[in-house]
Amino acid sequence: MPQGGWPEESAESIASRRDALRQAAGLPGADLGTLIEAALTELDAAIDAIGAAAPDGPRQDEQAGDSLPESVRAERRLLHAVFQQAPAPLFLLEQDGTIRRANNGAAALLGVPPGYATGKALTAFVDLPFRAALQTQLAAVLRTGKPRTVGCRLLTADGPVDLTLGAAAADLPGDPPVLIITAQPGPARPGMAGAVAHRAAAVDEGTGKAGSPSTAKKRAPAKADTATTDTAKADTATTDTAKTAADDAIAAVIKRLDMVTAVTRVLLDNSTFSEAVTLQRSGRLLASELADWVIIDVERGGRLLRQFVAGPRGGHWDQLARLARGIDPDPESMPAQVHAAVKSVLLAHVDDPGGLGRGPDGTPLLMMLGATSVISVPIFDGSTGYGTLTLARQAAQGPFGVADLGLAEELGRHLAIAIRVDRVFRQRSQVAEALQASLIPAGLPRAPGLEFAAAYVGATQFQEISGDFYDVFKARDGWAIAVGDVCGKGQEAAAMTAAARHAIRALATVHADPGEVLAAANQVLVDEDYQDRFVTASLAFLRQRGRRFQAQIAGCGHPGPAVVRADGRVEILEADGMPLGLFPDSLPGRLDVELRQGDVLFFYTDGVTEARSADLTFFEDRLSDALAAFAGRSAADIVHAVQELVTTFSSGEFKDDVTILAVRVS
Repeated sequence: MPQGGWPEESAESIASRRDALRQAAGLPGADLGTLIEAALTELDAAIDAIGAAAPDGPRQDEQAGDSLPESVRAERRLLHAVFQQAPAPLFLLEQDGTIRRANNGAAALLGVPPGYATGKALTAFVDLPFRAALQTQLAAVLRTGKPRTVGCRLLTADGPVDLTLGAAAADLPGDPPVLIITAQPGPARPGMAGAVAHRAAAVDEGTGKAGSPSTAKKRAPAKADTATTDTAKADTATTDTAKTAADDAIAAVIKRLDMVTAVTRVLLDNSTFSEAVTLQRSGRLLASELADWVIIDVERGGRLLRQFVAGPRGGHWDQLARLARGIDPDPESMPAQVHAAVKSVLLAHVDDPGGLGRGPDGTPLLMMLGATSVISVPIFDGSTGYGTLTLARQAAQGPFGVADLGLAEELGRHLAIAIRVDRVFRQRSQVAEALQASLIPAGLPRAPGLEFAAAYVGATQFQEISGDFYDVFKARDGWAIAVGDVCGKGQEAAAMTAAARHAIRALATVHADPGEVLAAANQVLVDEDYQDRFVTASLAFLRQRGRRFQAQIAGCGHPGPAVVRADGRVEILEADGMPLGLFPDSLPGRLDVELRQGDVLFFYTDGVTEARSADLTFFEDRLSDALAAFAGRSAADIVHAVQELVTTFSSGEFKDDVTILAVRVS
């Protein structure tokens, strides 16, 4: 039953705490004994709620006005001083569990400045598996008015500390009812007792307010020289403590700089220019050095989607990472709000574990991950927001600080720049692929009496768009074959290449002679003013004459082609003429060749002749002999054989693009 005017319990409150207990039972490190005790307490609450009666009248403190006698106010000042200077950690809580005040001992225990905890929920400083049980026991104190104790793990700056919290109700005249919480060392896990002792010593020696009477007696000086010695020791201890703190601060700064350097190295080493690879490598690095969990969300199609989750390694944790990866942030989640507002959030002590969303069964994601401290920063390059970077720590690592927030924001900017570069590169690659596809035909046509075959291999030492092109198309009463190469690489060179190829194809429908076609194409390129760029090209018109083909060949500074006779004779043709696009009045060179059955007309670019071996010799010296060895084969076999030979000769390293095209009279 409610006591002293304390509020009655609603079924919704009991159900909410029941769900919290059920979720806490599934967390690693949960104390089942404490949870069972809390569950029985909730059963008492349900019984009391069933038989609760409405209050008979207004509370006594509500009848009291704001006007209090001076004696009462003086009493309050005294109580405030006693509370602050009490030789034990004390918390004063509102009915909803919010910390109204924390005395000096409580602040020293938590390792936070005085006043830091005010306004925060007490459960924010409690490890996740113990929060539900604490909430239940606090509710029981409110309901019954009787003191209770509960074992829990408090999150301090030096790490988790096992304590026993005592809770009692205080119904003060003129004020709403409050809860008084005391903290005492409890059954500690291995390694926890030292942390408790350290905190106690910090309170005792640093403030002089939390020592026990026996400790005070031990410090009482017996003699003057003893006092002097103790003072000297204290001064030395203070100096050593200050030096240790300075060393720790310097080490922390160095560690953060090393982290920025490591992430920068990962981003710069992104040879694949893959956004997914960039995020995965960076996330794994951060998960191993800065946080227990790293969550990266990226905006795609106007929605923030979960891109990557990394955490501790192992079967259970890997399963949790996969589960978290499948939970996209909802619009009310912390990452979504950070992304929308482009403002970072630091929760040194997480109060609401639902900030990152909930799992399929309704369990808060942060609770499943065991995270008690969170940083979420925008992935923002100064103009565009790409998503959010969220870091989460478990209790053992301690809470994040402002310095960690600054580091996370810097890493968020690094990731944003890397994503921007990756996307620009991918976009340009797509444009390059489209341009490259426009420079060569999708397939070669079938022609009666002729076999066509071609191959193209891009330069291995450059990633830009090729300047090579080839084309085979119907021209008047025969077939046209064009092969060319533009000086330079990149999109500007590709634009000139495309202009040359399409100009030649269009002009071939107007002019009957390949020399006239190239002369007209030269004028087109000169008029377009491609500055210092030029195009070398060979154009052949093939017309059938009985069982033979007449080839009219025009050249503008381009090597070859070669004629491979069926009997193995090879002739490298030399067509004079200036490259296209330089001078308006230049004329192409011209040759006529007759091709019989089994003969091959072999076109190529300078990437073939200038391919170099390890001893710096050129393939041009071997081309004629190689073609002679392949005489009599099909066009496809010759193209494939030459391509393999050039690749082997140069050990697969091409300084220029390699383009080969062969036509054989079948």
